[in-house]
Amino acid sequence: MKIKKIISSVLTASLLLSLGGCGAAENASDAEYISEKGSLIIGITEYAPMDYRDENGNWTGFDAEFAEAFCEKMNLEPEFIVIDWDNKFLELNSKSIDCIWNGMTITNEVLNNTSCSDPYIINEQVVVMKSDRINNYKDIESLKSLKFSAESGSAGEAAAKDAGFDVIGVTAQSDALMEVSSGSTDACVIDATMATSMTGKDTSYDDLSKGLVLTSEEYGVGFRKDSDMVLKFNECLKEFKKDGTLTKLAEKYELTLAE
Repeated sequence: MKIKKIISSVLTASLLLSLGGCGAAENASDAEYISEKGSLIIGITEYAPMDYRDENGNWTGFDAEFAEAFCEKMNLEPEFIVIDWDNKFLELNSKSIDCIWNGMTITNEVLNNTSCSDPYIINEQVVVMKSDRINNYKDIESLKSLKFSAESGSAGEAAAKDAGFDVIGVTAQSDALMEVSSGSTDACVIDATMATSMTGKDTSYDDLSKGLVLTSEEYGVGFRKDSDMVLKFNECLKEFKKDGTLTKLAEKYELTLAE
């Protein structure tokens, strides 16, 4: 009987310790959780000039360099993971990633599903099509007979649908450009930041041009809902604006900082 009581006591104590440990983990803040594992897993898509691979296969771009500077300040290792943009909130909530940081437009949907940072870059959603056709379309009404492509779940897709365009969803903004270049669609709606970087003379798509502006917007970084990481990011954002870090990056990648 004594042996059974001892075993029972040990099991009870182990269970209490286990439950106590679980409680401590659950009560840890998001910043503590991220700090404990030592890395910030960043959900991105391949998207110049925000996140793209250089000649050595390493991630570079405005957001990549910004994220690396932020992680260095936070004593974290940045880890970039390409995600399906349409599933970005599911990835975030499941902790497959720690933040969505890839030229993400601040929308009501983003604000409802994340703890979103202060804005850091100004952007527009623009129509891109073959350069020899772009001047034939001066307004939204004239574009409604065309077939469009846009990244699924993106601000570009939303802008295209709001304009009443016939639009098909693709995996990434770069895929939307490929659809236009190949002739599969007549036009696409993408971020002006990408259009400036990847279309026109001396670019990957020198036969494409940007045309009509559909919407103006701002970029933000999305952390988990009620995450205290957003406060750390916003503090860092202010510091990097003040010390010129972001000004240099914006000039390097030809972007406009949000006020």
